[in-house]
Amino acid sequence: MRVIFLGTGTSTGVPQIGCKCKVCRSSDLRDKRLRASVWIEVDGKVIVIDCTPDFRQQMLPLPFGKIDGLLITHEHYDHVGGIDDLRPYSVFGSVNLYMEEHLENTIRDRMPYCFTQHKYGGVPDITIGRINYNEDFYIGDVKVTPIRVMHHKLPILGFRIHNFAYLTDVRTIPEPEYEKLQGLDMLVISALRKKEHVSHLTLEQALEIAKSTGARSTFFTHMSHEMGLHAEVERDLPSNIFFAYDGLEVMI
Repeated sequence: MRVIFLGTGTSTGVPQIGCKCKVCRSSDLRDKRLRASVWIEVDGKVIVIDCTPDFRQQMLPLPFGKIDGLLITHEHYDHVGGIDDLRPYSVFGSVNLYMEEHLENTIRDRMPYCFTQHKYGGVPDITIGRINYNEDFYIGDVKVTPIRVMHHKLPILGFRIHNFAYLTDVRTIPEPEYEKLQGLDMLVISALRKKEHVSHLTLEQALEIAKSTGARSTFFTHMSHEMGLHAEVERDLPSNIFFAYDGLEVMI
């Protein structure tokens, strides 16, 4: 399995517009963070998790090709704002988006032109595969296990594929879901900043979850400029825990 981090930032991205903090002014490319998403190549399939407003920019450096499945964690704009950029049919083909029922209703309301009987030319060729958080589903032969997490009071999804799991915008994880996080080679989990936040994990809280899962390696994502400089903060992490950064590739 090959994992490429397309973006590792929070909803504002880094640098944040108008901010002059040391992180936003950093010349270290690891401190430049687009909105959070990953590209996964596994068993001959390409799977993307979330489709951010930066999707076009994230795709341009990559070899163009069909996307076999697009997994959507939740409806916030920084996770779905790039769906309209799935337009190039000759590149991506018809893309199946996998999401829960309430999210499907939201996407249909926001993008009705994609679901009319007679579409005008150039709109994304997308279909929706409805999923349930407590049922595995398949993209070809690739099994995907949804994982329920809570984004404050909003129930959203993470996903497990083989021994890889991706959890973003996490504040809490219901206890029964921890069983789905056992035996991981790689865990990706959000860690917004060091200070407490109502709907996101802090660095300390994310470290506690990473330890509790026993994952062989953990990569933090969805970080804000308030986390601090990549080079400085990562030095204090345990040896098997890392800050992800845009463009990072990991083989599992």
